[in-house]
Amino acid sequence: MNRFYIEKDDSENVPLLSTLQNAARSARTHVAKQLLSTGLYAGQEGVMELLSTAESRTLGEIATALGVKPPTVTRTVTRLQEQGFVERHESPVDARQVQVRLTESGKNVIDNMHAAVAQAEEQAFGSLKKKERKQLAKILTKIEDNLDPEKKPPARKKKKKQSANTP
Repeated sequence: MNRFYIEKDDSENVPLLSTLQNAARSARTHVAKQLLSTGLYAGQEGVMELLSTAESRTLGEIATALGVKPPTVTRTVTRLQEQGFVERHESPVDARQVQVRLTESGKNVIDNMHAAVAQAEEQAFGSLKKKERKQLAKILTKIEDNLDPEKKPPARKKKKKQSANTP
């Protein structure tokens, strides 16, 4: 048997987007469960991570960085503020802008948040080899790029049809 022989499978018939959506949903649910131990809810970790890397940010900056609409960030920040993890303050440069920063309580939860996410990732990807993880990251990045209207995906190479006489 040729060592390069790859058995034909039905991979073209697999509903890949559906499978990807189901995996993403399962991962999101698992991360949400892990985050509950920190006092955070799903979706809040992105805002917390951004705020942990800067003294403060505007709501617009957060929305742009996360790729979401400003009302979504406003709701998330309001909830984080009610939980005592962030505070709003007036911009020293422009009084019309609101800046958001972590409170001491928010700063203290960051390490626990990272640990919760790491634990969720380990459970999700623990059975994958390092090479498989790298391949998955590359594939997911390609998918994301293909779906980004700002980026034009590279043209897909067409398979050459084999004639009946070709082995």
